[in-house]
Amino acid sequence: MADDDLDLAIGARIKELRIARGLTLDELANASAVSRAMISRIERAEASPTASLLSRLCAALGLSLSAFFAEEDMEVSPLARREQQAIWRDPGTGYVRRSVSPPGTGSKVDVVEVIFPAGARVIFPPNTASADMTQHVWLFEGEMKVTHRDVTHHLMPGDCLFMGVGDGHAFHNPGEVPARYSVILDRGRL
Repeated sequence: MADDDLDLAIGARIKELRIARGLTLDELANASAVSRAMISRIERAEASPTASLLSRLCAALGLSLSAFFAEEDMEVSPLARREQQAIWRDPGTGYVRRSVSPPGTGSKVDVVEVIFPAGARVIFPPNTASADMTQHVWLFEGEMKVTHRDVTHHLMPGDCLFMGVGDGHAFHNPGEVPARYSVILDRGRL
């Protein structure tokens, strides 16, 4: 899908979800800490949201990024073939996010694969809308520095870090090669 088509699809999906939940632009702006003007620009496909911004909007709408990118009219299957998995590139960092989990299954767990460019950094601020969500970050290749609750964890291949999604965190690839990792997201805290 071309970037312009993806921007149109993202904008339409945000607007559709906002309206379905009975939220005004102002209410979504307050819940997500994203300006009303920016949400309006995204809905009109005049702006491409960064990962951090899209994450805040999704949390305020009560869904994960994986659920956001899942195509609602797809036939539900327990199998998600690689070529059918939704892919999104963050315009801010260039990181590539692949939704690995089969969409529409009703599972509270989403599995995501991320390719994070060398030198890239993304910050996800604290967000009470995603306070019940947790995640495991499992690094396969490269290295990552993940800051959670003012503690920086230096991950090497095979390492796995557990943290609350709503706590806020920062991802940084200090290496010279892309990092590849999986995020296992649970939308319901124990």
